[in-house]
Amino acid sequence: MRRTRTRILTRTALAAGALAAVAAFAPAAGAATTATATATAPKTPAPAFLEPGDLPPHSSSPWFAQSPRHGQPELPLFCFEEVELPAAGTWVREYHTDLDTTARQLVVETGGTAEAQALAAELSDAAADCAADWLRENPGAGAAWDDYGTVDAADGARVFGVHVAPPQAGTGVHLFGIGRDGDTVTVVVWGEMGDLAQAPVTAFKDTTATALTKLGG
Repeated sequence: MRRTRTRILTRTALAAGALAAVAAFAPAAGAATTATATATAPKTPAPAFLEPGDLPPHSSSPWFAQSPRHGQPELPLFCFEEVELPAAGTWVREYHTDLDTTARQLVVETGGTAEAQALAAELSDAAADCAADWLRENPGAGAAWDDYGTVDAADGARVFGVHVAPPQAGTGVHLFGIGRDGDTVTVVVWGEMGDLAQAPVTAFKDTTATALTKLGG
């Protein structure tokens, strides 16, 4: 069944401390990588990741990137905590600005096309359900989401936006690009303080298309 666009909104008290909403899926800007990968060392080189210049431009800061790392993300991806990723085929790269805006790209090399299709579908469902699931777990909070449609690159991608407003805290907005190229799935995550109205959807779709194009070499 085709999922229809839905918004879930409630009133909530907003105060300072909005960075916590963004930190739900990424480390603070400038944070160093301290944990080490737990997966077995890969037999193949890292896949092609986004470069800082491929991300949506920030109004007052350049983007910075850590080196790609093999293995599971150090922190669970917001909205995808329940999705099981194959550690042996998973790579991650972290990005940040001088302020609160952060990004992350996940690349998962699966065992075949059917497995990749299933993983991409599971990730898309998780993104679409994220606002409702988060709202049920956070009574008195506010949340919203939008399905921004498809991206025509490689075997296709879809972009979602999720906004969360914890009680007595700040607001966070997240964009997710989920796509596939053959047996490889990528997830691109962007987030900062704010709401869906200020999210750079058009630029983020271009970023998602670039991520898929790079996977194809």
